[in-house]
Amino acid sequence: MSSSPYTRVAVNAELGLYYKEFLPRSPAETFKGWLRGSRATRARNNGDALARAGFGAPQNVFWGRLPGGGEYLYTRRAAGETLTQWLRDTHGRDSLAQRRALLRALGVFIGRLHATGFVHGDLRPGNVLAHAHDGRFSFTLLDNERNRRLRPPPGRMLQRNLMQLNMLEHSTLGCTDRMRFFRAWHSQMREFDDIEGKIIAAGAYRWAMRRLRDKGYRR
Repeated sequence: MSSSPYTRVAVNAELGLYYKEFLPRSPAETFKGWLRGSRATRARNNGDALARAGFGAPQNVFWGRLPGGGEYLYTRRAAGETLTQWLRDTHGRDSLAQRRALLRALGVFIGRLHATGFVHGDLRPGNVLAHAHDGRFSFTLLDNERNRRLRPPPGRMLQRNLMQLNMLEHSTLGCTDRMRFFRAWHSQMREFDDIEGKIIAAGAYRWAMRRLRDKGYRR
């Protein structure tokens, strides 16, 4: 499986296990790990915190240290496909209702997450698994080592999460779909009035479009 230069990941489909190695980026990271916990420790703790609060996160199985200062973590393989896969595969007429249901459910899920104080460290579509069962969607958040929980969470951090989710081309996620998601998200964020919610949503959208253009995407 693909990963960053400082991680190695693999999946054992037969056993239903997901394996991840956390490789040290620098000596400074080892020092910071003594102060706030290693990346593997934070991944375990943050995943457990999400689960206790009622949000989907991979179930930790076992973990340990590697020669050279790295660590590894085994988790249960979560059900579902990434948001990117779902959105790219639901363009047909027969799937329109399911696509709309997915975006509304996702908006409510992320709104509840933020309203509870959680901010994900890297909320790109590939780090959210969506699973449909009996007409309802459930979600699992991956790569939780950089999550934070703040009350209240700063608006800029919330906007960054929304920007990360919006890093999809218009051929995959159109403006109407984005608005459907934003409205469902705002329905859970009672501390923001309509104007504040629209400002955060518009800022997240513009930010995402700028980043896509920087990556060479043209609408």
